[in-house]
Amino acid sequence: MNFAEDYKVVTETIDIVTAGVVKYMIKNSVTMSTAESCTGGMVAECITAVSGASAMFKGGVCTYTEDIKMKVLGVKKETLEKYTVYSSEVASEMSRGAMELFGTDCAVGITGLAGPTGGTKEKPVGTVYVSVRYKDKELSRVLKLYEEYEKLDRGSIRRLTVLKTMQMICELCGIQISQGDHNDGNV
Repeated sequence: MNFAEDYKVVTETIDIVTAGVVKYMIKNSVTMSTAESCTGGMVAECITAVSGASAMFKGGVCTYTEDIKMKVLGVKKETLEKYTVYSSEVASEMSRGAMELFGTDCAVGITGLAGPTGGTKEKPVGTVYVSVRYKDKELSRVLKLYEEYEKLDRGSIRRLTVLKTMQMICELCGIQISQGDHNDGNV
């Protein structure tokens, strides 16, 4: 994927993939919810920017603190203590919590380090954990964006995470996206 300085390529790609996801979910009566931390609700924002998304999107939560992750999503204190808030285990519990909270078929959980501060040698800025659930299946991935892209900033980390999350939804649900999914007027 090209990564343009003005983020136009990333934004257009996010729009195309998201429109395809929404169209697929509406057509197949699949509902979706989100639990986001470092993306701050950007996945939900991209989904709800697509006309007709209310037919498939039940809601999302931005759980930025550990306390709210536990209270709202049911993330276990033991999980946070053992693996830290920046972990696949926490992302997994977030997606499970969103699925249960909203009663959806599909859910995402995202936690990570968007920077510019907070990174460590073991988990540098640009490390993001994503869990996508669809019914009884889960796809979990550690995004090491710092290994793939140069000149990352907080905004680009968040946008790339949204794009990769949408691509993971497609992968898990078997959604094929074509350029015609962007503005076909049927979404």
